[in-house]
Amino acid sequence: MQTKLSSFNPSQARLRPGIFLDRCQVNRRYLISLKSELLLQNFYQEAGLWQPTQKPPEAHWGWESPTSQVRGHFLGHYISAAARQAVVYGDSELRGKVEWIVAELGRCQRENGGEWVFSIPEKYLEWARHGKPVWAPHYTIHKTLMGLYDVYELLGSQQALEILIRAADWFYRWSGQLKRQEMDDLLDFETGGMLEAWANLYGASGDARHKELIYRYDRPRLFERLLRGEDPLTNRHANTTIPEAHGAARAYEVTGDERWKEIALAYWRCAVDERGAFATGSQTAGEIWTAPFAFSARLSDKNQEHCVVYNMIRLADYLLRWTGEPVYADYIERNLYNGILAQQNPETGMIDYFLALRPGSRKRWGSPTDDFWCCHGSLVQAHPLNSSLVYYQDEAGLVVSQCIPSELAWVHQGTEVKVRIDLDRETSTAQTHLPDGALERPLRWIVNLNVECLQPASFDIKLRLPEWLAGEPSLSLDGVPQPAAWEPGKPSFLSLEHSWTQNMLRLELPMSLRSQSLPDRPESVAFLEGPVLLAGLCEEERALHGDPTHPERLLIPDGEREWGNWKIGYRTAGQEHGLRFIPLYEVVDEAYTVYFPLR
Repeated sequence: MQTKLSSFNPSQARLRPGIFLDRCQVNRRYLISLKSELLLQNFYQEAGLWQPTQKPPEAHWGWESPTSQVRGHFLGHYISAAARQAVVYGDSELRGKVEWIVAELGRCQRENGGEWVFSIPEKYLEWARHGKPVWAPHYTIHKTLMGLYDVYELLGSQQALEILIRAADWFYRWSGQLKRQEMDDLLDFETGGMLEAWANLYGASGDARHKELIYRYDRPRLFERLLRGEDPLTNRHANTTIPEAHGAARAYEVTGDERWKEIALAYWRCAVDERGAFATGSQTAGEIWTAPFAFSARLSDKNQEHCVVYNMIRLADYLLRWTGEPVYADYIERNLYNGILAQQNPETGMIDYFLALRPGSRKRWGSPTDDFWCCHGSLVQAHPLNSSLVYYQDEAGLVVSQCIPSELAWVHQGTEVKVRIDLDRETSTAQTHLPDGALERPLRWIVNLNVECLQPASFDIKLRLPEWLAGEPSLSLDGVPQPAAWEPGKPSFLSLEHSWTQNMLRLELPMSLRSQSLPDRPESVAFLEGPVLLAGLCEEERALHGDPTHPERLLIPDGEREWGNWKIGYRTAGQEHGLRFIPLYEVVDEAYTVYFPLR
């Protein structure tokens, strides 16, 4: 299988000071705070190693309580997140926690007879098989399989792989009893990422039995409709099906079977291209896909499930690597700011399960140990992943996908290369780079990309020009202007070939305040600055008076400077009542509104 772009090893890229690193560190504190024994409580219970007669005072509760049918789902997310954090940042404390947890999972597997390693009983699958109501056993099981594979892939843990292979033996034997009709009926329950789990395992083992598991976990009732160009997603639970699209994508990568690739591409067309998104960049209301471009009746207190945001970013990453098309990188960027950042409490690190979009909404933060919603899991995985979304490589050299402060260590054709990205908008020296006499915050991102090579190395560097560009970009190499062709309204990559030694690329990306309307209610608009969605701080719907094509006449800068930093802030102008706007990702406990009727 050939791809246009390939990812770097996670250990090669890490975040630098800025909002993304700040949020990653908050996430890391949460990971460290959780006790390993309590993460394992439901695995111990299933293996007969934990038998409390009443609730222990520190036990994990909510979806992790011993009475929940999805108990134990969080541990797989946890070891996946902690392993990635450990390998990216050399975090020995988290590595030690992960290795101890994996050893304990091995102990539980032995107590269960040598194969079953999960936090729920085998009979849950039989209940589902025979139509007895049970809450998503495959979903719960997949999280443990996912975590074990990620620990193997990221940390090289052979023990994790051995546990995974023994668990697969159980599934190979059990699923072999089922006829195709029975399997299809079973997979109509929430299957989670089982298909991706088997594809990952086959990629690691090459075992023909694991390849057979891939095809047993095919989803023809969903996939064939997608391939026919139908819409099987409207009003369907979104995060039930996105992991199945991941599975198809990964199955293509390990088998080369083109059908799997076409399924993943068809899923994206149906979920994104032919459906549209809220101004945040994401979708869903009450966990289901809305009807195409029909959003106004779906603004609620349960929009944009975090798991959907995270999993669609992962699907976009697959398609970006396959195609090299920057539209997928633009999608990732919008969702990073208005989903991954916006749904994490910057102080506590807790998750906002749904990002409400109705007027006068408030974020509802989860607790550290009493909820453990599904989105607690996608929360902890999302932040360590961000450093791996910045840099890729192609046949010509380096591809920079995101303007996020970060650094990369790379060996290109035997030469050690170090790349560092800084944004002037996030440093205390921002004003020194403004035009002479500038006294206001510049409406542009200034990206400084430093390249250091131990010896001269020739390769291309491609820089993404986003869809939100509001004017001609400016590119210079060591102060010398370079050509920077672009097409308004269309994302692209700007390529520069050079023999690099110690050089600085400087890219200026002009932006503007802009509005985006609801497709089925064009008089109702949201406001964005670049990819960042703005939230009006109010407890009710407010009508504004003005021209949506000139939002700069509606909103004017407010609180833009704090010590050495520029801040994003606006207030209304010429309105009956004043109103402040800040980035949605800065809202914590305030009431906010995103869409405003314009008159």
